[in-house]
Amino acid sequence: MSVQQVTLEPVARSRAMPAARRPVAGPSAVRGLRGFVLGKPLGAFGAVLILLFLVLAAGAQWLAPYPYDIGTAADRLQWPSLAHPFGTDANGRDLLSRVIWGARVSVTIGFGAVLISTVIACVVGIGSGYFGGWIDLLVQRVVDVWISFPALVLLVSLVAIVGPGLWSTTLVLGILLAPGTARVVRSAVLGMRHQPYVESARCVGAGHWRIVRRYVLPNVSAAILVLATTQLGAAILAESTLSFLGYGVPPPFPTWGAMLSGTGRAYMLQSPWLSIWPGLAISAAVFGFNMLGDALRDVLDPRLRGR
Repeated sequence: MSVQQVTLEPVARSRAMPAARRPVAGPSAVRGLRGFVLGKPLGAFGAVLILLFLVLAAGAQWLAPYPYDIGTAADRLQWPSLAHPFGTDANGRDLLSRVIWGARVSVTIGFGAVLISTVIACVVGIGSGYFGGWIDLLVQRVVDVWISFPALVLLVSLVAIVGPGLWSTTLVLGILLAPGTARVVRSAVLGMRHQPYVESARCVGAGHWRIVRRYVLPNVSAAILVLATTQLGAAILAESTLSFLGYGVPPPFPTWGAMLSGTGRAYMLQSPWLSIWPGLAISAAVFGFNMLGDALRDVLDPRLRGR
């Protein structure tokens, strides 16, 4: 055996070994997803429910078997059957189609309101906690007044002023959900304002915007994500409450709360499915977002990872 063969053979083996080991270890994303499903089964179930509602909301025009606003008088108040799996309402409209279209309203208002509230809360909470002093004092007194009003009374009053509708309800809900998140964000920012890495960045001449963007915001993003996920359930529940009281999205567009308030309340004893299916849809949506929020809190919070 020559010297060249002796020196090249170990090199060939060392190059072949990583290629043989690579298929054994799966991608890190798959392992992380598998660990999340096994470690937080309720959170994974909540994520599946949320994904289901997102699919229903995005494909309502293709998934709904009937138009949501057209009914037949001969089909009014029919029991669940193969033709109408969820039954029909007092106007002969298919209830399954109306529940599917109602998912679009709830998902749109929920995500829109949480997006608005998160943006407002980040601006208020980070600005108040980072600068401190009289800015923090002034902003927090405004937040105290903001929180002191009864939420439902203020919600109904503002919607009545701006007028019921999809975007007006989304805007009002986003404004009313912001104070609680702003308080939590401010507390997180106060805890890291004097951390060594922030002081070091300030000493080397980094501006306020760079410090907030590179150091403060990434460290509070986990808390913001958990709060936003939990608030989605609260936003959907608040929208259903408004629709039940008659201040939500006006008819004929279906909403879960309006279905409970109209024919669902009038014919509840005679046709119980009119209130069962919209109520189950609201409960499943709120449950899914709450379970996913709790699971994300346990995963993203370092103090709870040991559990």
